[in-house]
Amino acid sequence: MIKRTKIIATISSKTGTPEFLSQLFEAGVNVIRLNTAHQDIDEAKALIKTIRSLNNSVAILVDTKGPEVRTSALGTPVQVNKGDTIYVKADKTGTCEGNTVFVNYAGFVHEIPVGSRVLIDDGDIELIVIDKDENKLVCEVKNCGEIKLRKGVNTPGIELKLPVISDKDRAFIAFAIENELDFIAHSFVQHASDILEIKTLLNEKQSLIKVIAKIENQTGVDNIDEIIEVSDGIMVARGDLGIEIPIERIPVIQREIVRKCVRMSKPVIIATQMLHSMIVNPRPTRAEVTDVATAVHEKADALMLSGETAMGAYPLEAVSLMARVICESEKLLDTYILKPRSASNSVLSVLAQTAVSACEILPIKAIIVDTLTGRTANHIAAYRGKVPVYTFCYSEMIRRQMALTFGVEAYAIDKKESRDTFLTEILEKLIAENKVALSDTVAVVGGSFGPTNGASFITIASVENVAYYKI
Repeated sequence: MIKRTKIIATISSKTGTPEFLSQLFEAGVNVIRLNTAHQDIDEAKALIKTIRSLNNSVAILVDTKGPEVRTSALGTPVQVNKGDTIYVKADKTGTCEGNTVFVNYAGFVHEIPVGSRVLIDDGDIELIVIDKDENKLVCEVKNCGEIKLRKGVNTPGIELKLPVISDKDRAFIAFAIENELDFIAHSFVQHASDILEIKTLLNEKQSLIKVIAKIENQTGVDNIDEIIEVSDGIMVARGDLGIEIPIERIPVIQREIVRKCVRMSKPVIIATQMLHSMIVNPRPTRAEVTDVATAVHEKADALMLSGETAMGAYPLEAVSLMARVICESEKLLDTYILKPRSASNSVLSVLAQTAVSACEILPIKAIIVDTLTGRTANHIAAYRGKVPVYTFCYSEMIRRQMALTFGVEAYAIDKKESRDTFLTEILEKLIAENKVALSDTVAVVGGSFGPTNGASFITIASVENVAYYKI
């Protein structure tokens, strides 16, 4: 079973055993996600050591908490009924009790206007602000329930002045740099400057970690073009997005973001509740299976499992089923031929489009490319061709980062002094793995002007003839 759409699996300290991880990799997981909201640095370090010892081609994505508001960790849950009046105060050391709820952001009361909606715990509790003073919001409760401690707070349509990077985020970013992780997915990205702030920290340490922007609110959607431009990829995080935005708009937003990312040759991930019912049930709903298939048909690079693999009762079954649905759905996936997006990337875009288009006409078995940064492979992948793209990378980190890109199988290779030497070595490797045969036709996309000057040519020929290859 060969799939082109990649799978990301979230793991926890409880599930991150060598035996379980090995089974996940065998089932089809390409990227492991670590959720820092539920892990400390020591736990993450132990998981990374285990992952790297088992499979160094699997990428690791660390998920920051980002700028978020939560109810206080102190006190007791507050029981509420529809029509009750409660007070919301801003003090992370405050104690929740009676009819008073505290949140951890000091500017919350000042920045929330009367008439606003305040949603708590994934929207399970809805409040309407009916009055306020300097110290508190006076809120009417719209539904019965329990306001629990340490739960997320959303304010649809209101952009709070939270810091882009929290102290915990900074610690995990430094940790990611030190341990050469592959991706940082930053939560609640609203502006291009949010991503640039993280990239400044990475550049100071000359880190090659790629930054994924998680889109989780209306501001992020409104600014999606500028965010895609500066990011290394996008995650459509449908959990908070479905709270912040009317839920009927989520499918349209998802489709549009995927289209824009593919157009810009940036990897795009669809996340949240893909197979949510499999946290407790051995089989998903038909709607969930259709959701997975829809994401594949929309041409997402990767699909992400969260609670299904982090705490679910059927994690391996969830991965295996997702892989099967992906493979079945990809049978109807059309090649995506589009115009190059801009003059600045026109040479690479034209070469990528030409290589993929040639595969529609000629009996080409594979596209072969070497890459210093992954850019060439991402451009080729954006056209969603039907033949495999074998990418040879000059560092293990870039090789792992290709685990997030549609249809790419990556290898690490040492730099070679000549093109012929490079081609001979990679073709020997592909023949040894039965990926190609001497009589097969391949398309090679490469550059003639040094490793930093990008692709400049395509060669289409038999394996035997490419670079005068001889057995």
